[in-house]
Amino acid sequence: MYKTIDLCAGIGGIRKGFEMTGQFCNVLAAEIDAGACRTYEYLYKENPKNDLTSEEFKLKVDAVDYDVLLAGFPCQTFSRAGLELGFADDEKGIIFNHIVEILQRTRPKAIFLENVDNLVRHDDGKTFNTIISTLEKRLNYKIIGVTYDEIGNLKYEGKDFIRNSKYFGVPQNRPRVYIIGFNRTFYGAAVNNLNNSLPLGNDLQLYRDLRDLLEMQAPAKYYMSSGYYQTLKKHREREHGKGNGFGYVIVNRPEIASPMANTLLATGGSGKERNLIIDPQLGIPGMIIPGKHTPLNDECVRVMTPREWGKLQGFINYAFLENGEDKFSFPEGTKDGQMYKQFGNSVTIPVIRTMAEFILKCFDRLNERSI
Repeated sequence: MYKTIDLCAGIGGIRKGFEMTGQFCNVLAAEIDAGACRTYEYLYKENPKNDLTSEEFKLKVDAVDYDVLLAGFPCQTFSRAGLELGFADDEKGIIFNHIVEILQRTRPKAIFLENVDNLVRHDDGKTFNTIISTLEKRLNYKIIGVTYDEIGNLKYEGKDFIRNSKYFGVPQNRPRVYIIGFNRTFYGAAVNNLNNSLPLGNDLQLYRDLRDLLEMQAPAKYYMSSGYYQTLKKHREREHGKGNGFGYVIVNRPEIASPMANTLLATGGSGKERNLIIDPQLGIPGMIIPGKHTPLNDECVRVMTPREWGKLQGFINYAFLENGEDKFSFPEGTKDGQMYKQFGNSVTIPVIRTMAEFILKCFDRLNERSI
């Protein structure tokens, strides 16, 4: 059994994907968001409330025996949806530097990092080059997808680190960067014999397409008010008039043969508006409900529900199934806004499980060569 630590843990999606293999167990976690901590403790019976930037937490890591460092480190500073400050962001950009310090101090056998796909392009690729160079040259980890030229310069293609959830069993177009590395100091030259390419997908098909996942006849509160829907229409018209492709998207229009969700975002707003659903239901057009300033729209257009987001990320109807029964739930009293944020800020668990299985194959090969 390999031991992991779960940094920037969110609600434990990376941890869960690794644990699903039956060969990893988690021994320490770090998360500072109060809502995520509440859900994490509810799901795993452990309080992850730790600040990985603190010396107090680093001493905890020093004292624990573990094999793999897991971290979905903050992506907002590298995301196109954010300000793209990268390492210039004093609060989030430096998280990677603290992860590097933890790696220096504890030297685990392997590392697994996840981030947005824009990471490879941020600052004309300089940010990603800094990350890869730090892991490869400074920390001496063999990073899957990296080689060297004849004079010792790093060679890699950014696209080789990007994998999309839509090829891992769920109908969500979600490209993300995955970085996997193995400790050369521990394994020696044997790391050079590993498969140098991340998995491209898996054989899982949880749903035929998005229609197979949707739960139609949703509660009225998820339908858009007519006023807000008109605002979205006008916004899209303005943007298209400027030659931009921005605006809301109805992802299950009848003419779409195999519908797929767009990327779910932690910020909620545009993540929901680019994943609108037509869900015809008697009584919805013109209905007046509390909290909405205008009646519900006549086209029966709604946002996806938190449950549908949970299915798209593999938390619901996959990762927490026990004897055919789905055991996933949020703590009592969790608001919809928190559910959207926590799912959108998490990972697609089927992708993580596949990456964990890849790491296990690498461990098997490394252990064979060390005998």
